[in-house]
Amino acid sequence: HADKGKAVYLAGCFNNWSTTAKKMAYKAKSGVYAATIQLAAGEYQYKFVIDGTWCADPENVNSVRNDQGTFNSVITVK
Repeated sequence: HADKGKAVYLAGCFNNWSTTAKKMAYKAKSGVYAATIQLAAGEYQYKFVIDGTWCADPENVNSVRNDQGTFNSVITVK
């Protein structure tokens, strides 16, 4: 979730942590930002970049500490 009109991107190990490679679209009906990507089975680390600020996914309890001293969210694709 983020306020409408924010610039929200999905960054992760799957796109070399690019802050602009995958822009997320605002879904007015649900009030959330969303993006779809195809990933092979495996474990992936990711974060959101909201107006230039890195944010772990607040709705995902799975995370790992990164080398910046913060946390990356983790998702497992089966």
